Amino acid sequence: MTKEITPHEVAAGGANRKFKFAFSRKQLCIPYGLFLAMFVVLPLLLIVFHSFTDKNGGFSVDNFVRFFTSSTTLTTLIISVLIGFATTLICIIIAYPVAYILARSNLNKGGTLLMLFIMPMWINFVLRAMAMKDLLTLIGVFGFNNYVNVIIGMVYDYLPFMILPIYTVLIKMDKSLIEASLDLGASPFRTFTRITFPLSVSGIASGATMVFMPTMTCYVISDTFGNGLITIIGKLIDEQFTTFQNWNLGSAMALVLLVIMLVSMWVTGGFKSDDVRGTNL
Repeated sequence: MTKEITPHEVAAGGANRKFKFAFSRKQLCIPYGLFLAMFVVLPLLLIVFHSFTDKNGGFSVDNFVRFFTSSTTLTTLIISVLIGFATTLICIIIAYPVAYILARSNLNKGGTLLMLFIMPMWINFVLRAMAMKDLLTLIGVFGFNNYVNVIIGMVYDYLPFMILPIYTVLIKMDKSLIEASLDLGASPFRTFTRITFPLSVSGIASGATMVFMPTMTCYVISDTFGNGLITIIGKLIDEQFTTFQNWNLGSAMALVLLVIMLVSMWVTGGFKSDDVRGTNL
């Protein structure tokens, strides 16, 4: 026998459906999707469009031909890569011991010591750069070599971005692996080279990604520490948009830089392993 459904039950069922619809997880993704479409996908499509067109809007690859045949752009790109590589390498050399000490230190209660390294990031990086330049000038270090000055400024500004991911990996590492290695007779050095360092490579890779690409485009620091005599790829792109009003060539340069960034992320991501314990960021 079929049960008769009352109007009250129909109304309650409709209210439940409305309540579930209002709090659906799929619906909550709509604002984020719109944001990505408006401020990430659309600007990227505009860059791609201008890269493969000329000033009249016609299809053209002359922008990429000019980029890869111009000695100025290629020299600038090589200089930018070398500065980025040197900065990243120095940051790793400095940041790893610092992160290791912070992760192992008993004084690091509540992340106090880590906060001392992160707090400078709260200050505008232009002010930090000017302050470091004045400090180097005061102690007589500034002015020997513009390239060395730029690398010093880059390392000073981006060092916290290398310390934080390495520290995050080390602090989350499974300590029982280290204890087991020591209990089995391995020396502290062997334990570090066979256990600690391999498990922290993902943090190094993350830090390298966060340092390498920004140093190739941060022309404020290169202008400040290089006395305006060193041009990196970021400044060259800015000049195409602002000084020469050449959006097509500027977009092509930006697209080439984006490809370099994706390749670098792919290379550094190749070091990560999903089945290694204690390496999740």
